[in-house]
Amino acid sequence: MTGLIAFREIVLKVHSRCDLACDHCYVYEHADQSWRARPKVISPEVIAQTASRLAEHARTHALPSVTVILHGGEPLLAGTARLRLVCEEFTRALDGIAALDLRMHTNGLQLSRRYLDLFVEFGVSVSVSLDGDRAANDRHRRFADGRTSHPLVLAAVDLLRTEPYRHLYQGLLCTIDVANDPVAVLNALVELAPPRVDFLLPHATWQTPPVRPDEAPDTYARWLLRVFDHWERLGRPVPVRLFDSLFSTLAGGPSLTESLGLAPTDLVVVETDGNLEQVDSLKSAFEGAAATGFNVFDHAFDLVAAHPGVRARQLGLAGVSDTCRRCPVVRSCGGGLYTHRYKAAPGAEAAAEAAGDFDNPSVYCTDLRELVDGVEGRTSTRASAPELSDPTELAAAQEQLTRDLLALLNDRRTGDSDWDRAWGVLGAVERAGRAGADALDAVLAHPFTRTWVMACLDPAQAGPAAPQAARRLTALAAAAVLRGRLDLPAEVLYRDGEVYLPTLGLLRLGEPGTEGRAALRAADGGYAVREEGRAEHRFGPGASDARWQPVRTWSPGPDAAPVALEDLDPHRNCFARPPRLRLGAGEAEEWRGRLDAAWALLHASVPEFARAAATGLTTLTPLAGGPRTADWGEAGRHGPGALGVPYAAGVAETALALLTGRRRAGLQALTEVADLYALDGEWQHPSPWRERPVPVSRLLADVHERVAVEAYRRATAAAEPGGLDRINRALDRLSGAAELTSTGKRLVEQLRWELKAVDA
Repeated sequence: MTGLIAFREIVLKVHSRCDLACDHCYVYEHADQSWRARPKVISPEVIAQTASRLAEHARTHALPSVTVILHGGEPLLAGTARLRLVCEEFTRALDGIAALDLRMHTNGLQLSRRYLDLFVEFGVSVSVSLDGDRAANDRHRRFADGRTSHPLVLAAVDLLRTEPYRHLYQGLLCTIDVANDPVAVLNALVELAPPRVDFLLPHATWQTPPVRPDEAPDTYARWLLRVFDHWERLGRPVPVRLFDSLFSTLAGGPSLTESLGLAPTDLVVVETDGNLEQVDSLKSAFEGAAATGFNVFDHAFDLVAAHPGVRARQLGLAGVSDTCRRCPVVRSCGGGLYTHRYKAAPGAEAAAEAAGDFDNPSVYCTDLRELVDGVEGRTSTRASAPELSDPTELAAAQEQLTRDLLALLNDRRTGDSDWDRAWGVLGAVERAGRAGADALDAVLAHPFTRTWVMACLDPAQAGPAAPQAARRLTALAAAAVLRGRLDLPAEVLYRDGEVYLPTLGLLRLGEPGTEGRAALRAADGGYAVREEGRAEHRFGPGASDARWQPVRTWSPGPDAAPVALEDLDPHRNCFARPPRLRLGAGEAEEWRGRLDAAWALLHASVPEFARAAATGLTTLTPLAGGPRTADWGEAGRHGPGALGVPYAAGVAETALALLTGRRRAGLQALTEVADLYALDGEWQHPSPWRERPVPVSRLLADVHERVAVEAYRRATAAAEPGGLDRINRALDRLSGAAELTSTGKRLVEQLRWELKAVDA
């Protein structure tokens, strides 16, 4: 049974009849009428056997928790004694195996203190079905004799909202009827202060389509968008699962509801007779649509997981129709609820199971497309990551990411006294006022600090227990102490006779091959080092001597911050090509001259792109070899702000390397802290610059770089024929890509505006 899903949610039918006669109920009013032959109330034997099967399943799959939803019919009709038995049996069976989350969906008519006292005892949370105000609720949710149920439901909700029951209140379930006033419906639900509202599309298929009074294909979308707009005006007073799910998927996250998204189902239904069935809504499709042929007495839950109908709902993108796979909103709508896709074969009897299938778009297809587009259009600006348009936010997010990764590395280090002392020094630096905070920010923002942390966290490399981890951390702490000129202990470990102090320089402390430790301190405008048995040695921040090589800098302009010319850090070897060894003084000056000329060329030809390239650039590393056609400038792996440039490149090639490298580095930094796409690789897209289709990440990176290259080539009279057309084709492809999040789509819009400026 390998590769099967684990069921984390069980719908337990404790009573198969109801005290209401709702004419939109899928259990009693739709195609499947199997309820008529089932026991009214679940038996003790079915309860005990189901609890045992669930415990067995949870143990087999090592599930940390399982959810059991008490359902019907109307579950409260089972009575307190039978419901107590359910709670006791499942609590006993799961004890020591998995946490048990008990829930109930009810119409609320029977809800009273005797039930709620029981639910408090076992932690049973309660969701109540209510379709809105009285007019909306009475449209469908009436007694068999036509009487209203609304006052009784309100009384039940009022009781549920009082202490000591308030914590059991889980939310309200509202089935949509477009004949109801959406504003009045939302107001009525909000007035009851639910922890959550679930808006449910009425179950329908292509054989029994939903009611559309205006015969428009987007009737339900327009109704829901009116709810959304009013919900926004009210300040989103309560969570609405449907909208929250769209926010999540549009941002690249998972779906939060079975009705939307591509997440696999992990639910099984147990009927009152012990039969195991698929999701209950399938009863709307045809007689027996939910049946599996299994029961709790003879079959384990894993057999249900192997059922073809269940497996079909685990396929994600591969489980939706071809039409849906080509749709740009499929990540959010997921092809709609599985039941709503059912269509019988032409000319077949509607009840014939073999004559139909679910390989179709949802009967609510247009509604779902309009709903997703409508919510995204209303929220995309607010929903986009601020790092996309604000360099300060991007820098702050990158620094926080480095801090988080360093904290994770610290959590994995145990029993290393050198590491622990250095970690304590870093904490003292951070607490040492503004000077300490600024110094720590500087060493953490050093690009190769991130490279070192990632190497330590990568089990395929040295791993977190490697000795060099403690050496680097002592150097990091010492560099922060020296930068902040703080009166704190700063002991470093050195190897091979030297130690690199991030952002400052390389200090030689002994002969090659030697190891040891030394104490550093700030002293009289410079620094001092003392080793055991040796006199204190002074060295300056900028001046070189036999023992000290400072990090050189270069300024891209009179108003720009200095950029480190990093040819010392041992972790700078994070580019596709190897870095150059330490440049001689003459080589460094020569390289600065080429950088000056290249930067001047960029400002003269593409000033907007040049200014953008300077933003966030902190470190340049000379690389071995000359320029290559397909690889001009290189962003370092996990090194925000770092750029590798071929040392031997001429002025024009260096200018292009600076431009393209910064575009690559900027996009890489953005993707590290913001979700631009999801399900990367599920689709393949044609690229105008590559022979084979590529995933969306590659196409976006190509376009992001090519816009700047096209601008530079046009400004320097070196444009290639058809270059602009190729970029536009790629942008068109990206605009319809289902993988892009709201932030990703905003980036594509920005690229279009950049390209328009280039064309102009």
